[in-house]
Amino acid sequence: MSPDTAVAAAPAAVDVFPAEVQRGRVRTFIRRHPTIALGGFLLILMVVLAVFAPFLGTSDPQALAPARRVRPPSDVHWFGTDMLGRDVYSRVIYGARVSLIVGLSVAILASAAGLFIGLVSGFIRVVDGVIMRIMDGLMSIPSILLAIALMALTRGSVQNVIIAITVAEIPRVSRLVRGVVLSLREQPYVEAAIAAGTTTPRIIWRHILPNTLAPLTVQATYIAASAMITEAILSFIGAGTPPIIPSWGNVMAEGRALWQVAPYIVFFPAVFLSITVLAVNLLGDGLRDALDPRLAKRI
Repeated sequence: MSPDTAVAAAPAAVDVFPAEVQRGRVRTFIRRHPTIALGGFLLILMVVLAVFAPFLGTSDPQALAPARRVRPPSDVHWFGTDMLGRDVYSRVIYGARVSLIVGLSVAILASAAGLFIGLVSGFIRVVDGVIMRIMDGLMSIPSILLAIALMALTRGSVQNVIIAITVAEIPRVSRLVRGVVLSLREQPYVEAAIAAGTTTPRIIWRHILPNTLAPLTVQATYIAASAMITEAILSFIGAGTPPIIPSWGNVMAEGRALWQVAPYIVFFPAVFLSITVLAVNLLGDGLRDALDPRLAKRI
């Protein structure tokens, strides 16, 4: 083989090798972190259903058809119809949007606010006592009752539900971050930075904040799952999103009166909610084991 022929054949071999390496890495990752793979797959599936809901054989989730009310699942209405003739399949698929938006929004907002409060409280001793007593007062109230009380002061909407659940979740995040900060600020490298004259904001940014992100990420997944359940509870008791908005809690609330006649109205949204919460919890457990190998070995 001439040198020119060898050079021409080399790129083809190079193109195949990285693909094999990538497939091997994926298989290794799935084998080492099966909970992350399973939870991530289920969560991505729910996100795909929510995003592409209009293209999955759905109809208008708010369209009324009294002539077709309380029909069992069939080839026309896959999940049946409710008491107003609305297609349950369409309402369940579109309801995924509400639950995912609430869960993701609450996780981001509560994590950001709790991170700030925890950093300030854990590193600045002067305000620690005051802030933590406020957080303890909020934590003494069950989160669902606090969310109901906040929703009673406002009108029902997705935005207000997000705010109410976020306020109830902030104390838990702030106490987690504070505990991490209290252990980190006694480390030798932090004391060395203080002795070297490094400013407090720079110490927090370079030494404290990066070490809080791992436990905060795991906690955020549990907050997302808890927020989805809380939103469903609020909607189920009539204190959450308006009934016209298709959410899993609203669908179950509308079907509870017909539970013995048409159990599918409650069954299908409950199954989707359970699968989504299970996916988020599996993802959180997998991230915990991956980010803290010592804990995984002890278990």
